[in-house]
Amino acid sequence: MGLIEVASAKSVWRGMEYYENKKVRSWEKSGSETYDGVVAGSDENNYIVHIDKAHPKKSTCNCLFAKGRRVVCKHMIALLFTAEPKAAEDFLQQVEEWEKEEEEREQLHYKELRKYVNSLSKAELQERLYDALVELEDTRNRYW
Repeated sequence: MGLIEVASAKSVWRGMEYYENKKVRSWEKSGSETYDGVVAGSDENNYIVHIDKAHPKKSTCNCLFAKGRRVVCKHMIALLFTAEPKAAEDFLQQVEEWEKEEEEREQLHYKELRKYVNSLSKAELQERLYDALVELEDTRNRYW
């Protein structure tokens, strides 16, 4: 598993934003799979970041979120994307593919739903509609 897979979705997307806004102040390749850098935070503090691609949980950052914890923060992701822009491109391409697949699944679902509805008689449709409206009303009453 890499840094992106270990990080939360929120950290990845915020890291992408930091990358796009050029928040990485400086960086260097410190080993075959490691980078060190300085990343500006949202509060304009600079954070010292070390990422280890081979062992993501050994990556460190002195921000409040990651300090002393084995988590991947947005600063680490920003450093990764800055040092390896192809990783950012690959991530965005993968997201695009997932979204396309999700859209195809959704279209298939609605096609199957329409097929089911068309297979019902008028009486069955009326009964299903009534049941759905009662369930909707019950749900609404529970949460309001």
